[in-house]
Amino acid sequence: CSAGDREPSPFFRRTRGDDPVIKGKMRTVPLLILALAQSALAQDQPAAAPVIAIEAEQESEDSTPTSSQLDDIVVTAERRVQSLQSTPISMEAFNAAALEQRGIDGLHDLGSQVPNLTVEPFPTHNATLRLFIRGIGIQDAQLTQDPAVGLYLDGVYIARSVGLALDIADLERIEVLRGPQGTLYGRNTTGGAINLITRRPDPGVFWTSHKLQGATRHGWVGKSSINVPMGNDLAVKFAVLGSVNDGFVENTGDGGDFGDRQQKALRVDLRWTGLDWLTADYAYDYTNMKYYNYMFQAYSLPTTNKGQAELFKPYAVAQSRYSTDRLRDYASSAPMEESGTRIGGHAFTLAAPVGNHEIKYLGSFRDLTDREYADLGGGAGSQTYRLDSHRYDGPAADVANGGPTPLVVPTVTQQQVSHELQLLGSLFDGSVEYVAGLFHFRESGTEDRHHLNHQLSTAADPQQLDAATQNMPPDQRAAILALGSPRLVNFVDFWWSIDNTATAAFTQATWTPGGLQERLHLTLGYRHSEDERQAVKYRVSDTYIEGDNNGQGSAELLSSAEFFDYVPAARTFSDDAMSGVIAFDVAPGFNTYLKSSEAYKSGGFNVRDPNQSGATEAEQGDTHYGFGFVEGFRPEYVESWELGAKTEWWDRRLRLNADVFYNRFRDMQTNFLVPGTISDTKSRNAGRARMRGVEVDLTARVLPDVTVSADYAFLDADVTEVIDNDGNNIASLFPFPFAPKRSWVAAVDAGLWQGGWGELRGHLSWHYTGYRQGLVIVEERRGLTAIPAYGLLNARLSAGPFRIGERGTLDVAMWGKNLTDKKYPVMAIDNLPQANTAVVWGEPIAAGLEATYRFQ
Repeated sequence: CSAGDREPSPFFRRTRGDDPVIKGKMRTVPLLILALAQSALAQDQPAAAPVIAIEAEQESEDSTPTSSQLDDIVVTAERRVQSLQSTPISMEAFNAAALEQRGIDGLHDLGSQVPNLTVEPFPTHNATLRLFIRGIGIQDAQLTQDPAVGLYLDGVYIARSVGLALDIADLERIEVLRGPQGTLYGRNTTGGAINLITRRPDPGVFWTSHKLQGATRHGWVGKSSINVPMGNDLAVKFAVLGSVNDGFVENTGDGGDFGDRQQKALRVDLRWTGLDWLTADYAYDYTNMKYYNYMFQAYSLPTTNKGQAELFKPYAVAQSRYSTDRLRDYASSAPMEESGTRIGGHAFTLAAPVGNHEIKYLGSFRDLTDREYADLGGGAGSQTYRLDSHRYDGPAADVANGGPTPLVVPTVTQQQVSHELQLLGSLFDGSVEYVAGLFHFRESGTEDRHHLNHQLSTAADPQQLDAATQNMPPDQRAAILALGSPRLVNFVDFWWSIDNTATAAFTQATWTPGGLQERLHLTLGYRHSEDERQAVKYRVSDTYIEGDNNGQGSAELLSSAEFFDYVPAARTFSDDAMSGVIAFDVAPGFNTYLKSSEAYKSGGFNVRDPNQSGATEAEQGDTHYGFGFVEGFRPEYVESWELGAKTEWWDRRLRLNADVFYNRFRDMQTNFLVPGTISDTKSRNAGRARMRGVEVDLTARVLPDVTVSADYAFLDADVTEVIDNDGNNIASLFPFPFAPKRSWVAAVDAGLWQGGWGELRGHLSWHYTGYRQGLVIVEERRGLTAIPAYGLLNARLSAGPFRIGERGTLDVAMWGKNLTDKKYPVMAIDNLPQANTAVVWGEPIAAGLEATYRFQ
């Protein structure tokens, strides 16, 4: 059953064997310690193995742990209900209580809670999150390129990272699966997968929950959920969310303030159990976000070669603000326009148990519309140096457009339809547990900026124009050099579309032989995938010189990029992925596993490639890479090995899970900036890489009402081979940009006071992310996009539940984030004309109060 769904059938309650000594415990161990396990078995006293001192639990399956014991965490990472401790995957899971304690409202809050997980906003689109697990993710959120971390909402795959910054109105659990998940989850999970599970309706009880939160920077959040039984076999649940929050940077220019945001969300769930053999679930969700993107703040002067931008670099510097500290205000050039995201989706789940098996169908339709306006100017409010898509009126616009170019807000639309049929169950008297399925996915979408519009304008140095026009025809060169007060103006017009199909068949089975007291578990998984990808690109990019000619405005065409006239591209890919796990239960509460898995990330196309193909690229006379948009890039493959242990000690008061892993990549996909350009990139399969590391998760109930945790990750990621056009290995120029060597989270949750009215609880956490080296591409830019190490301190103090009437309760809480007001960049780029490095800063100190009323 899916997480949060129905009460599992009896065979789902079984967790690899009903031996009371090991029931409810983790069942995994690698072959490396098989000899130790056999020694324990030979003594016929598995609960007293010399390596641990844990007594067997004799409680019934439905009994609850004592207050001094750690709670069991239920997950569905392997498509069936299991304990976290009995799942041979490196993962972290947060139930509803943990989400509330840690202040996790959505994905944007998750990066500070899980080592080896990085969550960052896309540079020019703050509602798009870039997800990296173990340093693997996507750098450029293009419609034609897929993420490397799979996101699932109630089992439904979410294809686009656009709009992931939304808050989910009624989350029940979040699961973060680290490492490749290619067999059960399919393509685009080379980094890992994240499962978001919402709370399902309950026909058995009426309940309602309302939360109101006020925060600094004029922030407020309101959340309400209500579950209404409509008979014995039907229930409906409504959940709504509304929030408003100001950004932390004021716009002293025209338009909205940077970072201001408001959002509304609605979710309706239905559950029907009118037939003994069928459970039907339907869900509809809708989110509407409106916000203003942050600008990049210039951090350092542009001492590196900016290629074509050298023409106006001196003027760009004069029109920009610089600081190595976080500024409280800067100014947009043109009026700052609003961005917005609307997402709607329908999901259907049908589940029918048949004996020891269950047939399940998951169907979904999702629709996305996203408008993204960005200003990349210098932050000084200059009207004569601009990097935006706002209205432009001047001689160049008259020549290129017949009049002023309009405001254009780039708009992304995407629709996806998916179907998945699963068969789950057990065979051979329960010795084999399996899941098998068929998957079909179809998506279409466009990115629309289909009107000639302004992208860049700036004053230019006449002396530099003289050098830049040396190779032009004499008449054209003379006309350009004769212009007074010359200005460069670049206009673009683009539109591209996608039409993608993916199909797959998969299976995974776990066999528990009857010998060895049912402690050995062997798992084998397989998935066959087929991908069809199509894209069409239209693009115009023309640069003009405008100025004064004897008192009259005049303009001349300086250069044109390669013209794309609805150029089509299509490719097909297929893949066969395998996984295997050898697991063994050493003793109660001590379990390990050895896992091998494969995954792939689909190939695609790069719409920012300035060339149609390798053939047209050769005609440009510049650096030749031998490929362009129509060639695209191939899939990326990863092979992973993981050795892990999941253990519980001291009568389940201490939980220590650890793993070591080694990943080997081939045909790794890499996006890199074309030298001398602002936004042109090339995408290619860079070569080979390897990644290895250690992850340790420790949780201890040190006192009956005090829990401490410490989660640590060490990551050593290295690109080993990137062959350039001359046959040289330039791997040192292509590091993993978002792979911190060390990251960790330490937290304490404690009951501070207990009374008849309830209790006072405190939660304190510290999150550390190590240095990330960023992109390099050329040696002179090494370190320009690096992100220094930083740590964040968060806290929460809650009181309750206060009894209100016979069936109502009230909880109140106060919280603080980044309590030390650490100033840290979350993103850095090096391609703006006015700066070597420009950054978007992380959130400053914030605090809030909230009250939650529940009635049941």
